[in-house]
Amino acid sequence: MRILKKGIVLLLAVTILSSALGCNSNSKETNAASSGESTSSTAKTSNSKSPVSGKKVAYILNLASSDIFQLCADQCVKTAKDLGMTCDVYFSDGDDSKWQDYINTCAAAGYSGLFVSHGGQNYSYSFLSNIVKKYPNLKIVTFDTQFKDSKGDTKPIEGVTQFFQSDADYARILLKYICEKLTPNKKPVNILKVWVGPNYLSPFDRRQIGYEEYEKKGLIHTVQTIGPTDLNNAESSMHDVMTATLAKYQPGQVDAIWVTYDAYARGCFKALQESGKNIPMVSVDICNTDIQDMLEKDSQWKACACCDFSSIGEEGIRILALEMNNEYDKIIDPKTKKKTAWVEMPASLIEQNKLKPDTTLANLKAVADSNYGNPKNFVTSEWLKDCIGY
Repeated sequence: MRILKKGIVLLLAVTILSSALGCNSNSKETNAASSGESTSSTAKTSNSKSPVSGKKVAYILNLASSDIFQLCADQCVKTAKDLGMTCDVYFSDGDDSKWQDYINTCAAAGYSGLFVSHGGQNYSYSFLSNIVKKYPNLKIVTFDTQFKDSKGDTKPIEGVTQFFQSDADYARILLKYICEKLTPNKKPVNILKVWVGPNYLSPFDRRQIGYEEYEKKGLIHTVQTIGPTDLNNAESSMHDVMTATLAKYQPGQVDAIWVTYDAYARGCFKALQESGKNIPMVSVDICNTDIQDMLEKDSQWKACACCDFSSIGEEGIRILALEMNNEYDKIIDPKTKKKTAWVEMPASLIEQNKLKPDTTLANLKAVADSNYGNPKNFVTSEWLKDCIGY
């Protein structure tokens, strides 16, 4: 039955691609227009300055759409168009099999490049290794996708660039903010930590690296680590867990709450609001709902660490274009300034007191630090500058 089901999914995807619709009820093709109108995957674009003009690429996300991932998808399409390419977008809604089916289907359909996001670390190495072996002319860039072999060892795939957020830095800048701005006269700071791991999600594990540095330096003390009991309903589950946890502590026993993921933070924030306890909270990632919660009167949600997901979309396509033109020497990490197959987008801190009543993701750059959406963080070349301007 499972084989039959996967076969049906694959056949459906092939049918969709061949009909040039580029989308179905479980995938979405977008463009950068604010109206949200979609364009045909066969739309003709060209750019005489671009060596990848006329190529077809895809952005394939192993999650459902959201504010930030729609920003990413829209920018993928726009950047590809600027380079004379077409870009189709597929959301697998967190279904690992569907994500792999989309990749298989696009590879078989002759796409020149794939920007694939959030593959599981328990299968991505073997699956993508087989893809590049079967389709040697296909170029792949991954985002938030860790490669581990059957022994659990981290391994690269030759020719595939891995692209990440600076997850360890997310932890560092949030804890620095807590220690220096929220509790400057306290050492160690008593932290209630909201995290799931190890080996649940690779971004969470990388955030743990930055967190542990502050523990080892004696700057913070973790009073308890909690997480959702129901990962499929994380926000509501986190509300219940945080409500029960807050009831255990007297005033002064918890100085701050550090949260590894904003969906968890939303549940924590509701529990905090209901409890009436004035414990500051910081978190990783951001969306429009988070911003509104941070703007509420007397909100305990004080800061978010994040990056501009429009930049993630643009950088992913720029790296892919360089791979397609065999310019791996131009793939430079913005933090180390060195040629690499591992690129990290620098982290930004969004502080509550800098938000304005009309702040949204669309204008967040106006109140963010200089890392947020900074073109200096992008890989580039002379022809990319000619096509895009930087």
